[in-house]
Amino acid sequence: MSRVHKIIASCGGIGYLKGGGTVAAAVCCGALILMSAGIDNGVMLLISLIIIDIGVWSANGVEGEWGKDSSRVVIDEVAGMVITLLFIPLTWITIAAGFVLFRAFDILKPFYIRKLEAVPGGWGVMLDDIAAGIYANIVMQIFVRYML
Repeated sequence: MSRVHKIIASCGGIGYLKGGGTVAAAVCCGALILMSAGIDNGVMLLISLIIIDIGVWSANGVEGEWGKDSSRVVIDEVAGMVITLLFIPLTWITIAAGFVLFRAFDILKPFYIRKLEAVPGGWGVMLDDIAAGIYANIVMQIFVRYML
């Protein structure tokens, strides 16, 4: 297995930590806070598509050695976190709320999210987090429009 797949799938080794998915999502939030002044919706969309693409590729690359949907694969949490904040103004409040919502949807897996894990290969790894990010984004859109 390629070392590159391991580095990407584990987000530079974060996946080896206990609670790696939460840590990866939190690191993503920190990066978004640092970049928030210079990032627009088009860039966020492009970033999410790139993360999904390399996430599927790397999850496929590590599956033979690490098994299906290994806890060491955390690139899917990063993808879900970015999707959660797509088309949302990036502030401390929205990023923190998005983090909580995404992790809740990702952990609880309501509304058929769990069934997406059955999709084979890297898509199965990524799709449940993509769906959790979409659900969290819908709630965030409502939050931003009516609460802030």
